[in-house]
Amino acid sequence: MEHALSPATLSELRRTRPYPAVSVLTPTHRREPENAQDRVRLRNVVAEAKRQLESDPAVTRERRADVAGQLDRALAEIDLAHTEDGLVIFAAPGEHQVWSLARPVPERVVLSDTFLTRNLVSAQAAERPFWVLSLSADQVALWSGGADRVTEARTAGFPLTRRQENFDAERQEQIGDLPSTFLDEDTRHFLREAVNALGRLLRTDPRPLYVTGEQAALSALDELGGVSREAVRIPHGGLSHGTPDAVWQAVRPTVAAEARSRVDTVGRELESALGRKAFAAGVDEVWLSAREGRVRLLAVEENYRVTVRDDGDHLVPAASGDLDAREDIVDEIVEQCLETGAEVRFVPDGTLGDADGIAGVLRY
Repeated sequence: MEHALSPATLSELRRTRPYPAVSVLTPTHRREPENAQDRVRLRNVVAEAKRQLESDPAVTRERRADVAGQLDRALAEIDLAHTEDGLVIFAAPGEHQVWSLARPVPERVVLSDTFLTRNLVSAQAAERPFWVLSLSADQVALWSGGADRVTEARTAGFPLTRRQENFDAERQEQIGDLPSTFLDEDTRHFLREAVNALGRLLRTDPRPLYVTGEQAALSALDELGGVSREAVRIPHGGLSHGTPDAVWQAVRPTVAAEARSRVDTVGRELESALGRKAFAAGVDEVWLSAREGRVRLLAVEENYRVTVRDDGDHLVPAASGDLDAREDIVDEIVEQCLETGAEVRFVPDGTLGDADGIAGVLRY
């Protein structure tokens, strides 16, 4: 199952495909007893997708069989023991993908000539992914981080390994036999290669960056400059050969402190915008501003959900299952704001007070 949504991946998902491109969404659960319903619910929503394929006169018999087969293959790949809060299946002629999301999604089947990506985009924004670069004199590892974990990222040439006979820099650093390792020109050249590889990655998949390593390694990196200049330094060695859990435990306090700081900054920006009359609050007002491209900063409480319908002029409350009900309007707003260059921040529940779960700082 897929987790990481890079700009290149999103662009590929959004390209036009031969009809039908099927998007199947269903909520999932991480724990018992709620997850007992997930298997039946998943099979039912896939069966509904097949029913829609069968009844759509625009779908040829050949394509119907192809896409139905893709749905079956996707279903066989899903391990419900490792799902998060939502599941998305994409299936089109000759291809399928399965995405696990750390954000709930409404149950839905959509047949179109493009995949429905708004829920992936919103989940990505809520998770606020980041990179961790772990340095040592013989290896530089890259980790992809999210809301509650990191995983090793084998991309952009990482991990970079320096091979040298009888060279065990990690052990020598630990026992103190190599005090000047990072002053060595070969080591600095190795770190420069890592910085260059990182720069190429950040151009295609920009994220906040944390760097771990012994203080000597961090100092050497400072002297090299480049894209790592804006990174948050964490003086903790031994992680270039570490486990994902060890890396997560090392970076977690700093990541949490950065998150708290961002929430405080959002609060100050919203308060200032209110005084300047450049403020929108509530789903209807924010949606109208988002459609006009006026939102510069969008703040959403983490578990804010609302179901609405469009009466032509405004969004009005609706019940789930109502005709024309829009159950993922919050994700629509997030995607719309990101597409118009807005900054999107998810904040703890209750942070926005009277704003009713969603608020924006306006450009004008």
